[in-house]
Amino acid sequence: MSDQIVRVLAKDAPIKASAISARGIVERARQIHKTLPVATAALGRALMGCSMMGNQLKEEDGSVTLQIRGGGPLGTITTVSDSAGNVRGYVQNGQVELVEKAPGKMDVGAAVGVDGTMTVIKDIGLKEPYVGSIGLLSGEIADDITAYFAESEQIPTACALGVLVNTDQSVLCAGGYLIQLLPGATDDMITRIEQGVARVGAVTNSLREGIMPLELLRQVLDGFELEVLEESPVEYRCYCSRDRVTRALISMGREELGSLIEEQGEATLTCQFCDKVYHFDREELETIRKEM
Repeated sequence: MSDQIVRVLAKDAPIKASAISARGIVERARQIHKTLPVATAALGRALMGCSMMGNQLKEEDGSVTLQIRGGGPLGTITTVSDSAGNVRGYVQNGQVELVEKAPGKMDVGAAVGVDGTMTVIKDIGLKEPYVGSIGLLSGEIADDITAYFAESEQIPTACALGVLVNTDQSVLCAGGYLIQLLPGATDDMITRIEQGVARVGAVTNSLREGIMPLELLRQVLDGFELEVLEESPVEYRCYCSRDRVTRALISMGREELGSLIEEQGEATLTCQFCDKVYHFDREELETIRKEM
């Protein structure tokens, strides 16, 4: 079944929520970047969180970049989502060996680290993008997204993200939710949501049973009347192209590009997000330089 995002509003309370199923997205990222399990889990969580944040944008050409620099062995994690929730990303050190906090339970927080920041960049077509940054809370990513919304956007949020990796290192299931309180929420509503979060527990348990995003939200928000705003497919999608890579070469400047031609006579550039390789021979580089 294809990956999807669902967005809902509560008819009887100031609550909005999203949920995602993303096994295909996370598995595609694993295949592209050849990540080992703890990196697959960390990158997968970041991809899903970023996807749901991007899907919230009203601007059609908007994008959200989520960057996590935790100081742990995984290094920097970068993900980018368009306004539909299609997402791409990479982790700096994807071949980190398994870190466990209990037998069979990956310690994503230790692999990500907590000595650093989570930065969210929202580009909604204005002159300057919105940038918000917080110190990392746990490195578990869902906790940090919750803290980001509370600190940077003053939106009380509950976020859960889970990736279950198979014994052959492929992705068995992946998904999560983002529940947010709007102005006017009461203490009773907050308590009911907290009870729902505790009752459902780790999302991977529900995902393993084949529960879809809407049903996941209904379980957590049991007792609230939900209105479905959108159910849409999402995928791992990279927007790289030869034109974009050419612009990157142009941005080097005439002198630096000239040095590259003289020293190497060619250029091979690999997209960080999808590992697609773009090759330019001497003649192509000379043409680019002449047109600068």
